[in-house]
Amino acid sequence: MGRKTLELLTESMFYVLMSLLKEDRCGTEMADWVQARTKGRVRLGPGTLYTILAKFQEEALIQEIAVDGRRRTYTLTEEGRRRYLEEVARLRACLNDAEEEAP
Repeated sequence: MGRKTLELLTESMFYVLMSLLKEDRCGTEMADWVQARTKGRVRLGPGTLYTILAKFQEEALIQEIAVDGRRRTYTLTEEGRRRYLEEVARLRACLNDAEEEAP
């Protein structure tokens, strides 16, 4: 079964990957981390978060590593780290373009 490559990451997707850079987390921990990191600017509801997690698992960007009742813990894969860094580079290029066009 072939994998479809994600084109661009939404802001929510970007922050979910970022939340897994330094430690494995469950969904609630990810949502709390994203909300704290963005000072409330980005809030992940359960529907959005679990849709992202399912898509990321399908794309092999994250992997489920533990299940304790309903609590599922995820880790970032090498492909997920690569995709995150690719998005950081894309965003930096966008900012550079914007700075060059600033009045």
